[in-house]
Amino acid sequence: MPSLSIIIPTRRIGPHVEPCIESCRRSFPDAEIIVVVALPGEHPLRPAELPGPPEGATQILFATPGRGPQCNAGARAAAGELLLFLHDDSILPRQAAALTQSAFAAEDAELACFRLRFDDAHWLLGVYGWFSRFDSLLTSFGDQGILIRRSFFDRLGGFPEWPLFEDVELLRRARRRVRVLKLPGVMTTSAVRFRRNGVVRQQLMNAGLILRYLLGAAPTRLAERYERGRG
Repeated sequence: MPSLSIIIPTRRIGPHVEPCIESCRRSFPDAEIIVVVALPGEHPLRPAELPGPPEGATQILFATPGRGPQCNAGARAAAGELLLFLHDDSILPRQAAALTQSAFAAEDAELACFRLRFDDAHWLLGVYGWFSRFDSLLTSFGDQGILIRRSFFDRLGGFPEWPLFEDVELLRRARRRVRVLKLPGVMTTSAVRFRRNGVVRQQLMNAGLILRYLLGAAPTRLAERYERGRG
């Protein structure tokens, strides 16, 4: 299998990121794991205050807040031929390594995502997860993990430097050139926002945001609305 770098953007270092790193190390013991932390703008950290990498990670970076800038910063520092971008609340399927090796054994394989499952048994979240086996504008997002060859990522120009929908835009660009593979392994992600705001209400808000994005609204403005939904 090509060498792999795993890039995990996060708002801060804390216990919440440890399960993600543990699952990465379990599935890919030899992978480079880069944690990219949002750099606080109002109160920059002094060198003595900079934390070391979390246990299991290879290195820690600081970057402009937002998944787009943070993912790009991680990619610039990465050494792997394959890049895997993960949300910090994602848990890889146990067969992730075998599925990755099988998919990228084909020379024309450039980009793949896993299927999705939420850590909540709500039936409607199960329906959302079931549709993630299909690739489309409305069923493929960064919380499924984005596995991409470094050379193809560079040809696409990386992620847009956006705080929101950077994953949607990267996948849109990719679909113009290749087929996005959906791997049969299931990524587990947190349903905390659905539990806090209500499953239907949160999904309606998500749908409204992506519709506004497709109609041309600025991702920075949409990110402000999205952040208000965090509570």
